[in-house]
Amino acid sequence: MVRAPVLNGHWLDNRWVQLLLDLTLAALAWSLAFWLRFNFDVPDEFVDMMFQTLPLPLVAFACSLVVWGVYLHIWRYTSLAELSRLVYGVVLAGLLVTASLQLLRVPNFPRTVMLLHPLLCLVMLGGVRVGWRMAGERSGGLGWAGGKPLLVIGQVQEAAAALSAIRGVRDWTPVGIVSPSGAENGRTLQGLRVWGGMSVLPNVVRLTGALAALVVSVPGSHARREALMLASEAGLPLLTMPRPDEWLRSKAGHQPRRIELEDLLGREPVALDEQGLSDLMAGQTVLVTGAGGSIGSELCRQIARFGVARMVCVDVSEYAIYQLERELRETHPHLQGLYYTANVRDHDRLLAIARAHPPVVVFHAAAYKHVPLMESLNEIEALRTNVLGTLNCARVAGAVGAQRFVLISTDKAVNPTNVMGASKRLAEQVVQSVARECPQTHFLAVRFGNVLGSSGSVVPLFTEQIAQGGPVTVTHPNIVRYFMTIPEAAQLVLQAGLIGKTSQIMVLDMGEPVAIVELARLMIRLSGETEDTIPITFTGLRPGEKLYEELIAHQETVAPSTHPKLGVLQRASTEGTQLDDLVSWINERAAMVSSDEVRGWLSKQVPEYQPRS
Repeated sequence: MVRAPVLNGHWLDNRWVQLLLDLTLAALAWSLAFWLRFNFDVPDEFVDMMFQTLPLPLVAFACSLVVWGVYLHIWRYTSLAELSRLVYGVVLAGLLVTASLQLLRVPNFPRTVMLLHPLLCLVMLGGVRVGWRMAGERSGGLGWAGGKPLLVIGQVQEAAAALSAIRGVRDWTPVGIVSPSGAENGRTLQGLRVWGGMSVLPNVVRLTGALAALVVSVPGSHARREALMLASEAGLPLLTMPRPDEWLRSKAGHQPRRIELEDLLGREPVALDEQGLSDLMAGQTVLVTGAGGSIGSELCRQIARFGVARMVCVDVSEYAIYQLERELRETHPHLQGLYYTANVRDHDRLLAIARAHPPVVVFHAAAYKHVPLMESLNEIEALRTNVLGTLNCARVAGAVGAQRFVLISTDKAVNPTNVMGASKRLAEQVVQSVARECPQTHFLAVRFGNVLGSSGSVVPLFTEQIAQGGPVTVTHPNIVRYFMTIPEAAQLVLQAGLIGKTSQIMVLDMGEPVAIVELARLMIRLSGETEDTIPITFTGLRPGEKLYEELIAHQETVAPSTHPKLGVLQRASTEGTQLDDLVSWINERAAMVSSDEVRGWLSKQVPEYQPRS
């Protein structure tokens, strides 16, 4: 016989013991129903009837409770869901008993017993479960005793969900709740006092002796940022619950983790057309250039989820493509990945790769994107990679009959003041021109701002500076940028590639811009330090750098698309770029071209380009 498992070694967690206890209570309730029916003075003939009919409720309850899965649940974690199953089981058992008595035609059987018995069983069986849970809470059986004291920060509804999630996590013991809503002050939740208003947080820390705070407010909300500032002043580390995707990847399960920058600046998850993307890519070949970069590698991770038959990954960096290969082989062992070290400037190499593995979709993420580096000494390199590289990839996509080609563009292409931004705007024009050459392929560009943690961005720089003890350098106190997480950006690029029409430029909803100095302060606080220990210094704007970025130019407007976070750029029609002249100029002057000559030429190709003097 197979033994039922015993959770944590307690005998009352054994299913057979639970069944035996329930049947004992059902028998007791049967007797009690008779006693109540006859005002605790049961006539002798009915005493005999009570014992003769006792097997009926026992069999009925055993069958009904097992059928309803009552013993699949652990009593110490009984909730409304478990109690509802118990109710269904008791009701079914009561009906079975009534039906059996009617079929057997037991003479003079008191009908009141048929009603009293299920009610008594429900009270007794439900009571023993609730009592066992209460005993578990008092003895620490739910993991709330013996752990480090933990404050929960969030409204009561959010806190209730978090408290349910961390039951059994023995490292922490909740000692109170701090709600951003002052109206919830003085209430209690699961025996914990609720303090209303974030301003009381330092006092509550002193009163409760909390060693950490679990923030359950909405990601990206003001309450999270306020909690970080107040908690850091109290020397309190911030924790948050892992995201669903982290539950799958991590062995820690629901174990709270340290809060990260993405949790403070992140936004609502992107709603993808999973079916549409699957229909487009499942069983097909997809090619990604710049696959080893921040956006390119995330695109590969996201694409791998949609059951592609083959993913062709191209990057000029041997190390980056090697790292990507290692990761995808581990996370997607059944994916056929092909990893090429190739330069997008080499048209023939790209064409050979695409002909060997004709893609249904091409995502072009390869680019030079560092503004100061491309602004001085490397201007022609920005043109050769960002412009000619885009032209090569687009023409190759058209030559092999790809259904879609998606260019990863940037908000720096809007009213550009630097070479990098102007080269990306010219790349957008190149894609629209190639769309006229290859009408069978849908060519589009996706324009968005900065992504958190991408290579060359301020986040890795600030992290390094904080680790070295500061100072953290910000170019200007008023500089602002749009930010989104790398996964969100990649997901929206995929969605744009699905719904975009040829020659369109799609713009991502970047939300509200973030002051870079505020970003620096958040990162300092996340590290457990303050501006007193790690100062912030201002170094002045770098060459080609703007105080703020834009997502649309002065002569442009944005129309809504079928996705709430994607817009379609609309602008006055312009003549197509003369691609042959463009190629000739860049190739002929690649070796000996001056910075002024590059800027002058770019100004003619991109009229809105206004280089800074």
